[in-house]
Amino acid sequence: MLHILGTLDNPDTGEVLFDGQSVSSLGRSDLARFRNRHIGFIFQFHNLLPEFTALENVCLPAYLAGRSEKEVRVRARELLGMLNLERRADHKPSEMSGGEQQRTAVARALINSPEIIFADEPSGNLDSQNAQELHQIFFLLRKELGQTFVIVTHNDQLAEMADRTITMKDGYITE
Repeated sequence: MLHILGTLDNPDTGEVLFDGQSVSSLGRSDLARFRNRHIGFIFQFHNLLPEFTALENVCLPAYLAGRSEKEVRVRARELLGMLNLERRADHKPSEMSGGEQQRTAVARALINSPEIIFADEPSGNLDSQNAQELHQIFFLLRKELGQTFVIVTHNDQLAEMADRTITMKDGYITE
């Protein structure tokens, strides 16, 4: 479902509308630009590039969007600061804890100020303390930045914190 909503896959039937526009009609390049501008992704396994620092990983989507390096680096440092990672900006993923890596991935998802962020089991790879901290960060970002999150999770505690919960089983909505 997240792959379809996130425009990574096409639906077998129907179409995905974003702000009234069918994204199914966009070509590959236009779709990639659309994703980069409007959608942020947070994955269970961070997907950080190991050869880049936290700051560089956060900056990458904005560079791909053609934004100026100076502007991007300032915003990336702001986001890392919001996520208590300012001291880790020059560290590579292998030098950071799992929680720090996931918070870096959150900053990367936010760098282009997307309208929506899709998170796939974002705390599934974290210990309980880091998972709880990450959950609190999502709700803080929602409040402070007006950010919308769509989170897929098996974590009942996280689901209970959500404004709305949709339950799926075997590919069908059950609740």
